[in-house]
Amino acid sequence: MASQISPKIFDFLKLIEKNNNREWFNDHKNIFLEAQSDFQDFTEELIAEMGKFDENILKLDAKKSLLRIYRDTRFSKDKTPYKTYFGASLGMGKMNTKAGFYLHVESGKSFLASGIYLPEAPILKAIRKEISLFKDDFLKAVEDKDFKKVYGELDPEHKLKNVPQGFEKEDPMAEYLKLKSFIGVYNITNKDLSDKNAIKNISKIFKAAKPLNDFLDTSISNTQN
Repeated sequence: MASQISPKIFDFLKLIEKNNNREWFNDHKNIFLEAQSDFQDFTEELIAEMGKFDENILKLDAKKSLLRIYRDTRFSKDKTPYKTYFGASLGMGKMNTKAGFYLHVESGKSFLASGIYLPEAPILKAIRKEISLFKDDFLKAVEDKDFKKVYGELDPEHKLKNVPQGFEKEDPMAEYLKLKSFIGVYNITNKDLSDKNAIKNISKIFKAAKPLNDFLDTSISNTQN
């Protein structure tokens, strides 16, 4: 059972932050593997708990949900080879083609995210169209008391200054149409993650975004039918 983030995970993350080089990593790979195993166990139990409100989550393989520790440095000025966090993508399709949930564990910088992040143009356009046409359904999801209590509002990162082409400037949903991602973000502390009820608490946070994810997935599926 792994109902909370183990100290081994935070210990490794602090070490890799200070020793982000291949030589150190190769010499201490056993520490990484133990931390990764604990994080996988935590993710597996979280999937089981989330399955109580979303049966589709139960189809996920915890191991395949984990992000790789290796950074892609090809187009980055930062050439450090390893990530300083553990991440798990839960239900998000490949290349952000589906709404889902994300768990990010980084000492002092952990967060939970729900929704869809920077989907490709056809999917983004489909979501915007649904928001414009079915504004009441969308507002019901993002103005739900549980969603507002947990996430506040959708994250405005990458938001456009103007209403995108193909939509009226006077559209009552104009501010939402400017978004390029539809994500709710909840910052979570090391203490929260180490709590004995961390699994249940995280699941409740994710559950608050299920109506949003259902709306987004319906929008996406309409483009594929």
